[in-house]
Amino acid sequence: MDKPFEPACVFSERANQLTSSAIREILKVTERPEVISFAGGLPSPAGFPVEVVRAAFDRVLSTNGRAALQYGPTEGYAPLREWVAQDLNRQGAGGVTPDQVLIVSGSQQALDLLGKVLIDRGSKVLVEDPTYLGALQSFSLYQPRFVPVATDDGGLLPEALTPELAEGGRFLYALPNFQNPTGRTLNLARRQALVQQAARLGLPLVEDDPYGELRYAGEPQPGLLALGGQCGATVIRLGSFSKVLAPGLRLGYIAAPRAIIDKLVQAKQATDLHTPTLTQMAVHDIIKEGFLARHLPAVREIYRAQGNAMLDAVQREFPAQANWTRPEGGMFLWVTLPAHIDSQQLLGQAIAQNVAFVPGAPFYAGTPSRNTLRLSFATVPEDKIRAGIAVLGQLIKQQA
Repeated sequence: MDKPFEPACVFSERANQLTSSAIREILKVTERPEVISFAGGLPSPAGFPVEVVRAAFDRVLSTNGRAALQYGPTEGYAPLREWVAQDLNRQGAGGVTPDQVLIVSGSQQALDLLGKVLIDRGSKVLVEDPTYLGALQSFSLYQPRFVPVATDDGGLLPEALTPELAEGGRFLYALPNFQNPTGRTLNLARRQALVQQAARLGLPLVEDDPYGELRYAGEPQPGLLALGGQCGATVIRLGSFSKVLAPGLRLGYIAAPRAIIDKLVQAKQATDLHTPTLTQMAVHDIIKEGFLARHLPAVREIYRAQGNAMLDAVQREFPAQANWTRPEGGMFLWVTLPAHIDSQQLLGQAIAQNVAFVPGAPFYAGTPSRNTLRLSFATVPEDKIRAGIAVLGQLIKQQA
């Protein structure tokens, strides 16, 4: 028998520490059509404006095709950067200029670029506890020392950001709106306290806000970028068009002080030169005259209906010993089970009955709470939400 092919190369230390995403591994199982999957954090395809996107690409190619197919500036398509700056100022940021905006290939690239320019081996990076798994994976490539910041049902606790905890920190990474994985939202008082404390400590804040436009309950809150400008905090804001248009476009942005943007531009030049010009021009064509204001109410209604269906089902099917978040927007519920239940073991039992979710442990940078799990309702029809939650509820009751 022939020996398996062995590559004649030595992997770097960085490559050897790479691991697969826990979520991506679960999604391989959920490709089976009979599986009801609450695992993926994917936007609902029902909200993708397919014909609008098709028409925009057609217009750009027919009116300015040669420019759209050419190399472009690393910073991004100027009219799109102008639109982002104006939108942030409309939301209260005040004074953001286009040269403080970098267009990136999805906000996941933004995380990688920030890791490249802000993290050295052993650097202290503060994160919510729990936090977005994709950020932990991206930052981990640069071998930081993660320091969890305590949270409760209201999200990150500003008082937990002590001088001792923040000393030497490169930045604090936070998702203030409908956080992934918990669905929690920071209230105004906590936002104000957080940016004020960060300003006092000289600690930059990375505000990741991919879900902010998906609010379907409660009152909108000002962003950390807007609040930071009032007290002198350094805030680096990440945004994405994945949740408001379509993730396949792979388009996001970073807004930050000019000195940070300049360094990020240099890192991006070494990564991919620039984000695709054609995509940037088409997205600007779509949004430049107010399309999102007309489009997003229908998208929010999709998430509101499916989120409420899941909340109703969980209330009906889960035992009294379980607790869960009640998000005002976004895609996720976070469930805390009785302490003796390991959600990883529960996952195996659920998959055997064709239901999938994400165990909570991978979302922790420190000691994980193994009795937690994340449920996404974004891509699951209401009838399947009810059926899948009934299966999970029965499994949990058997162990409660």
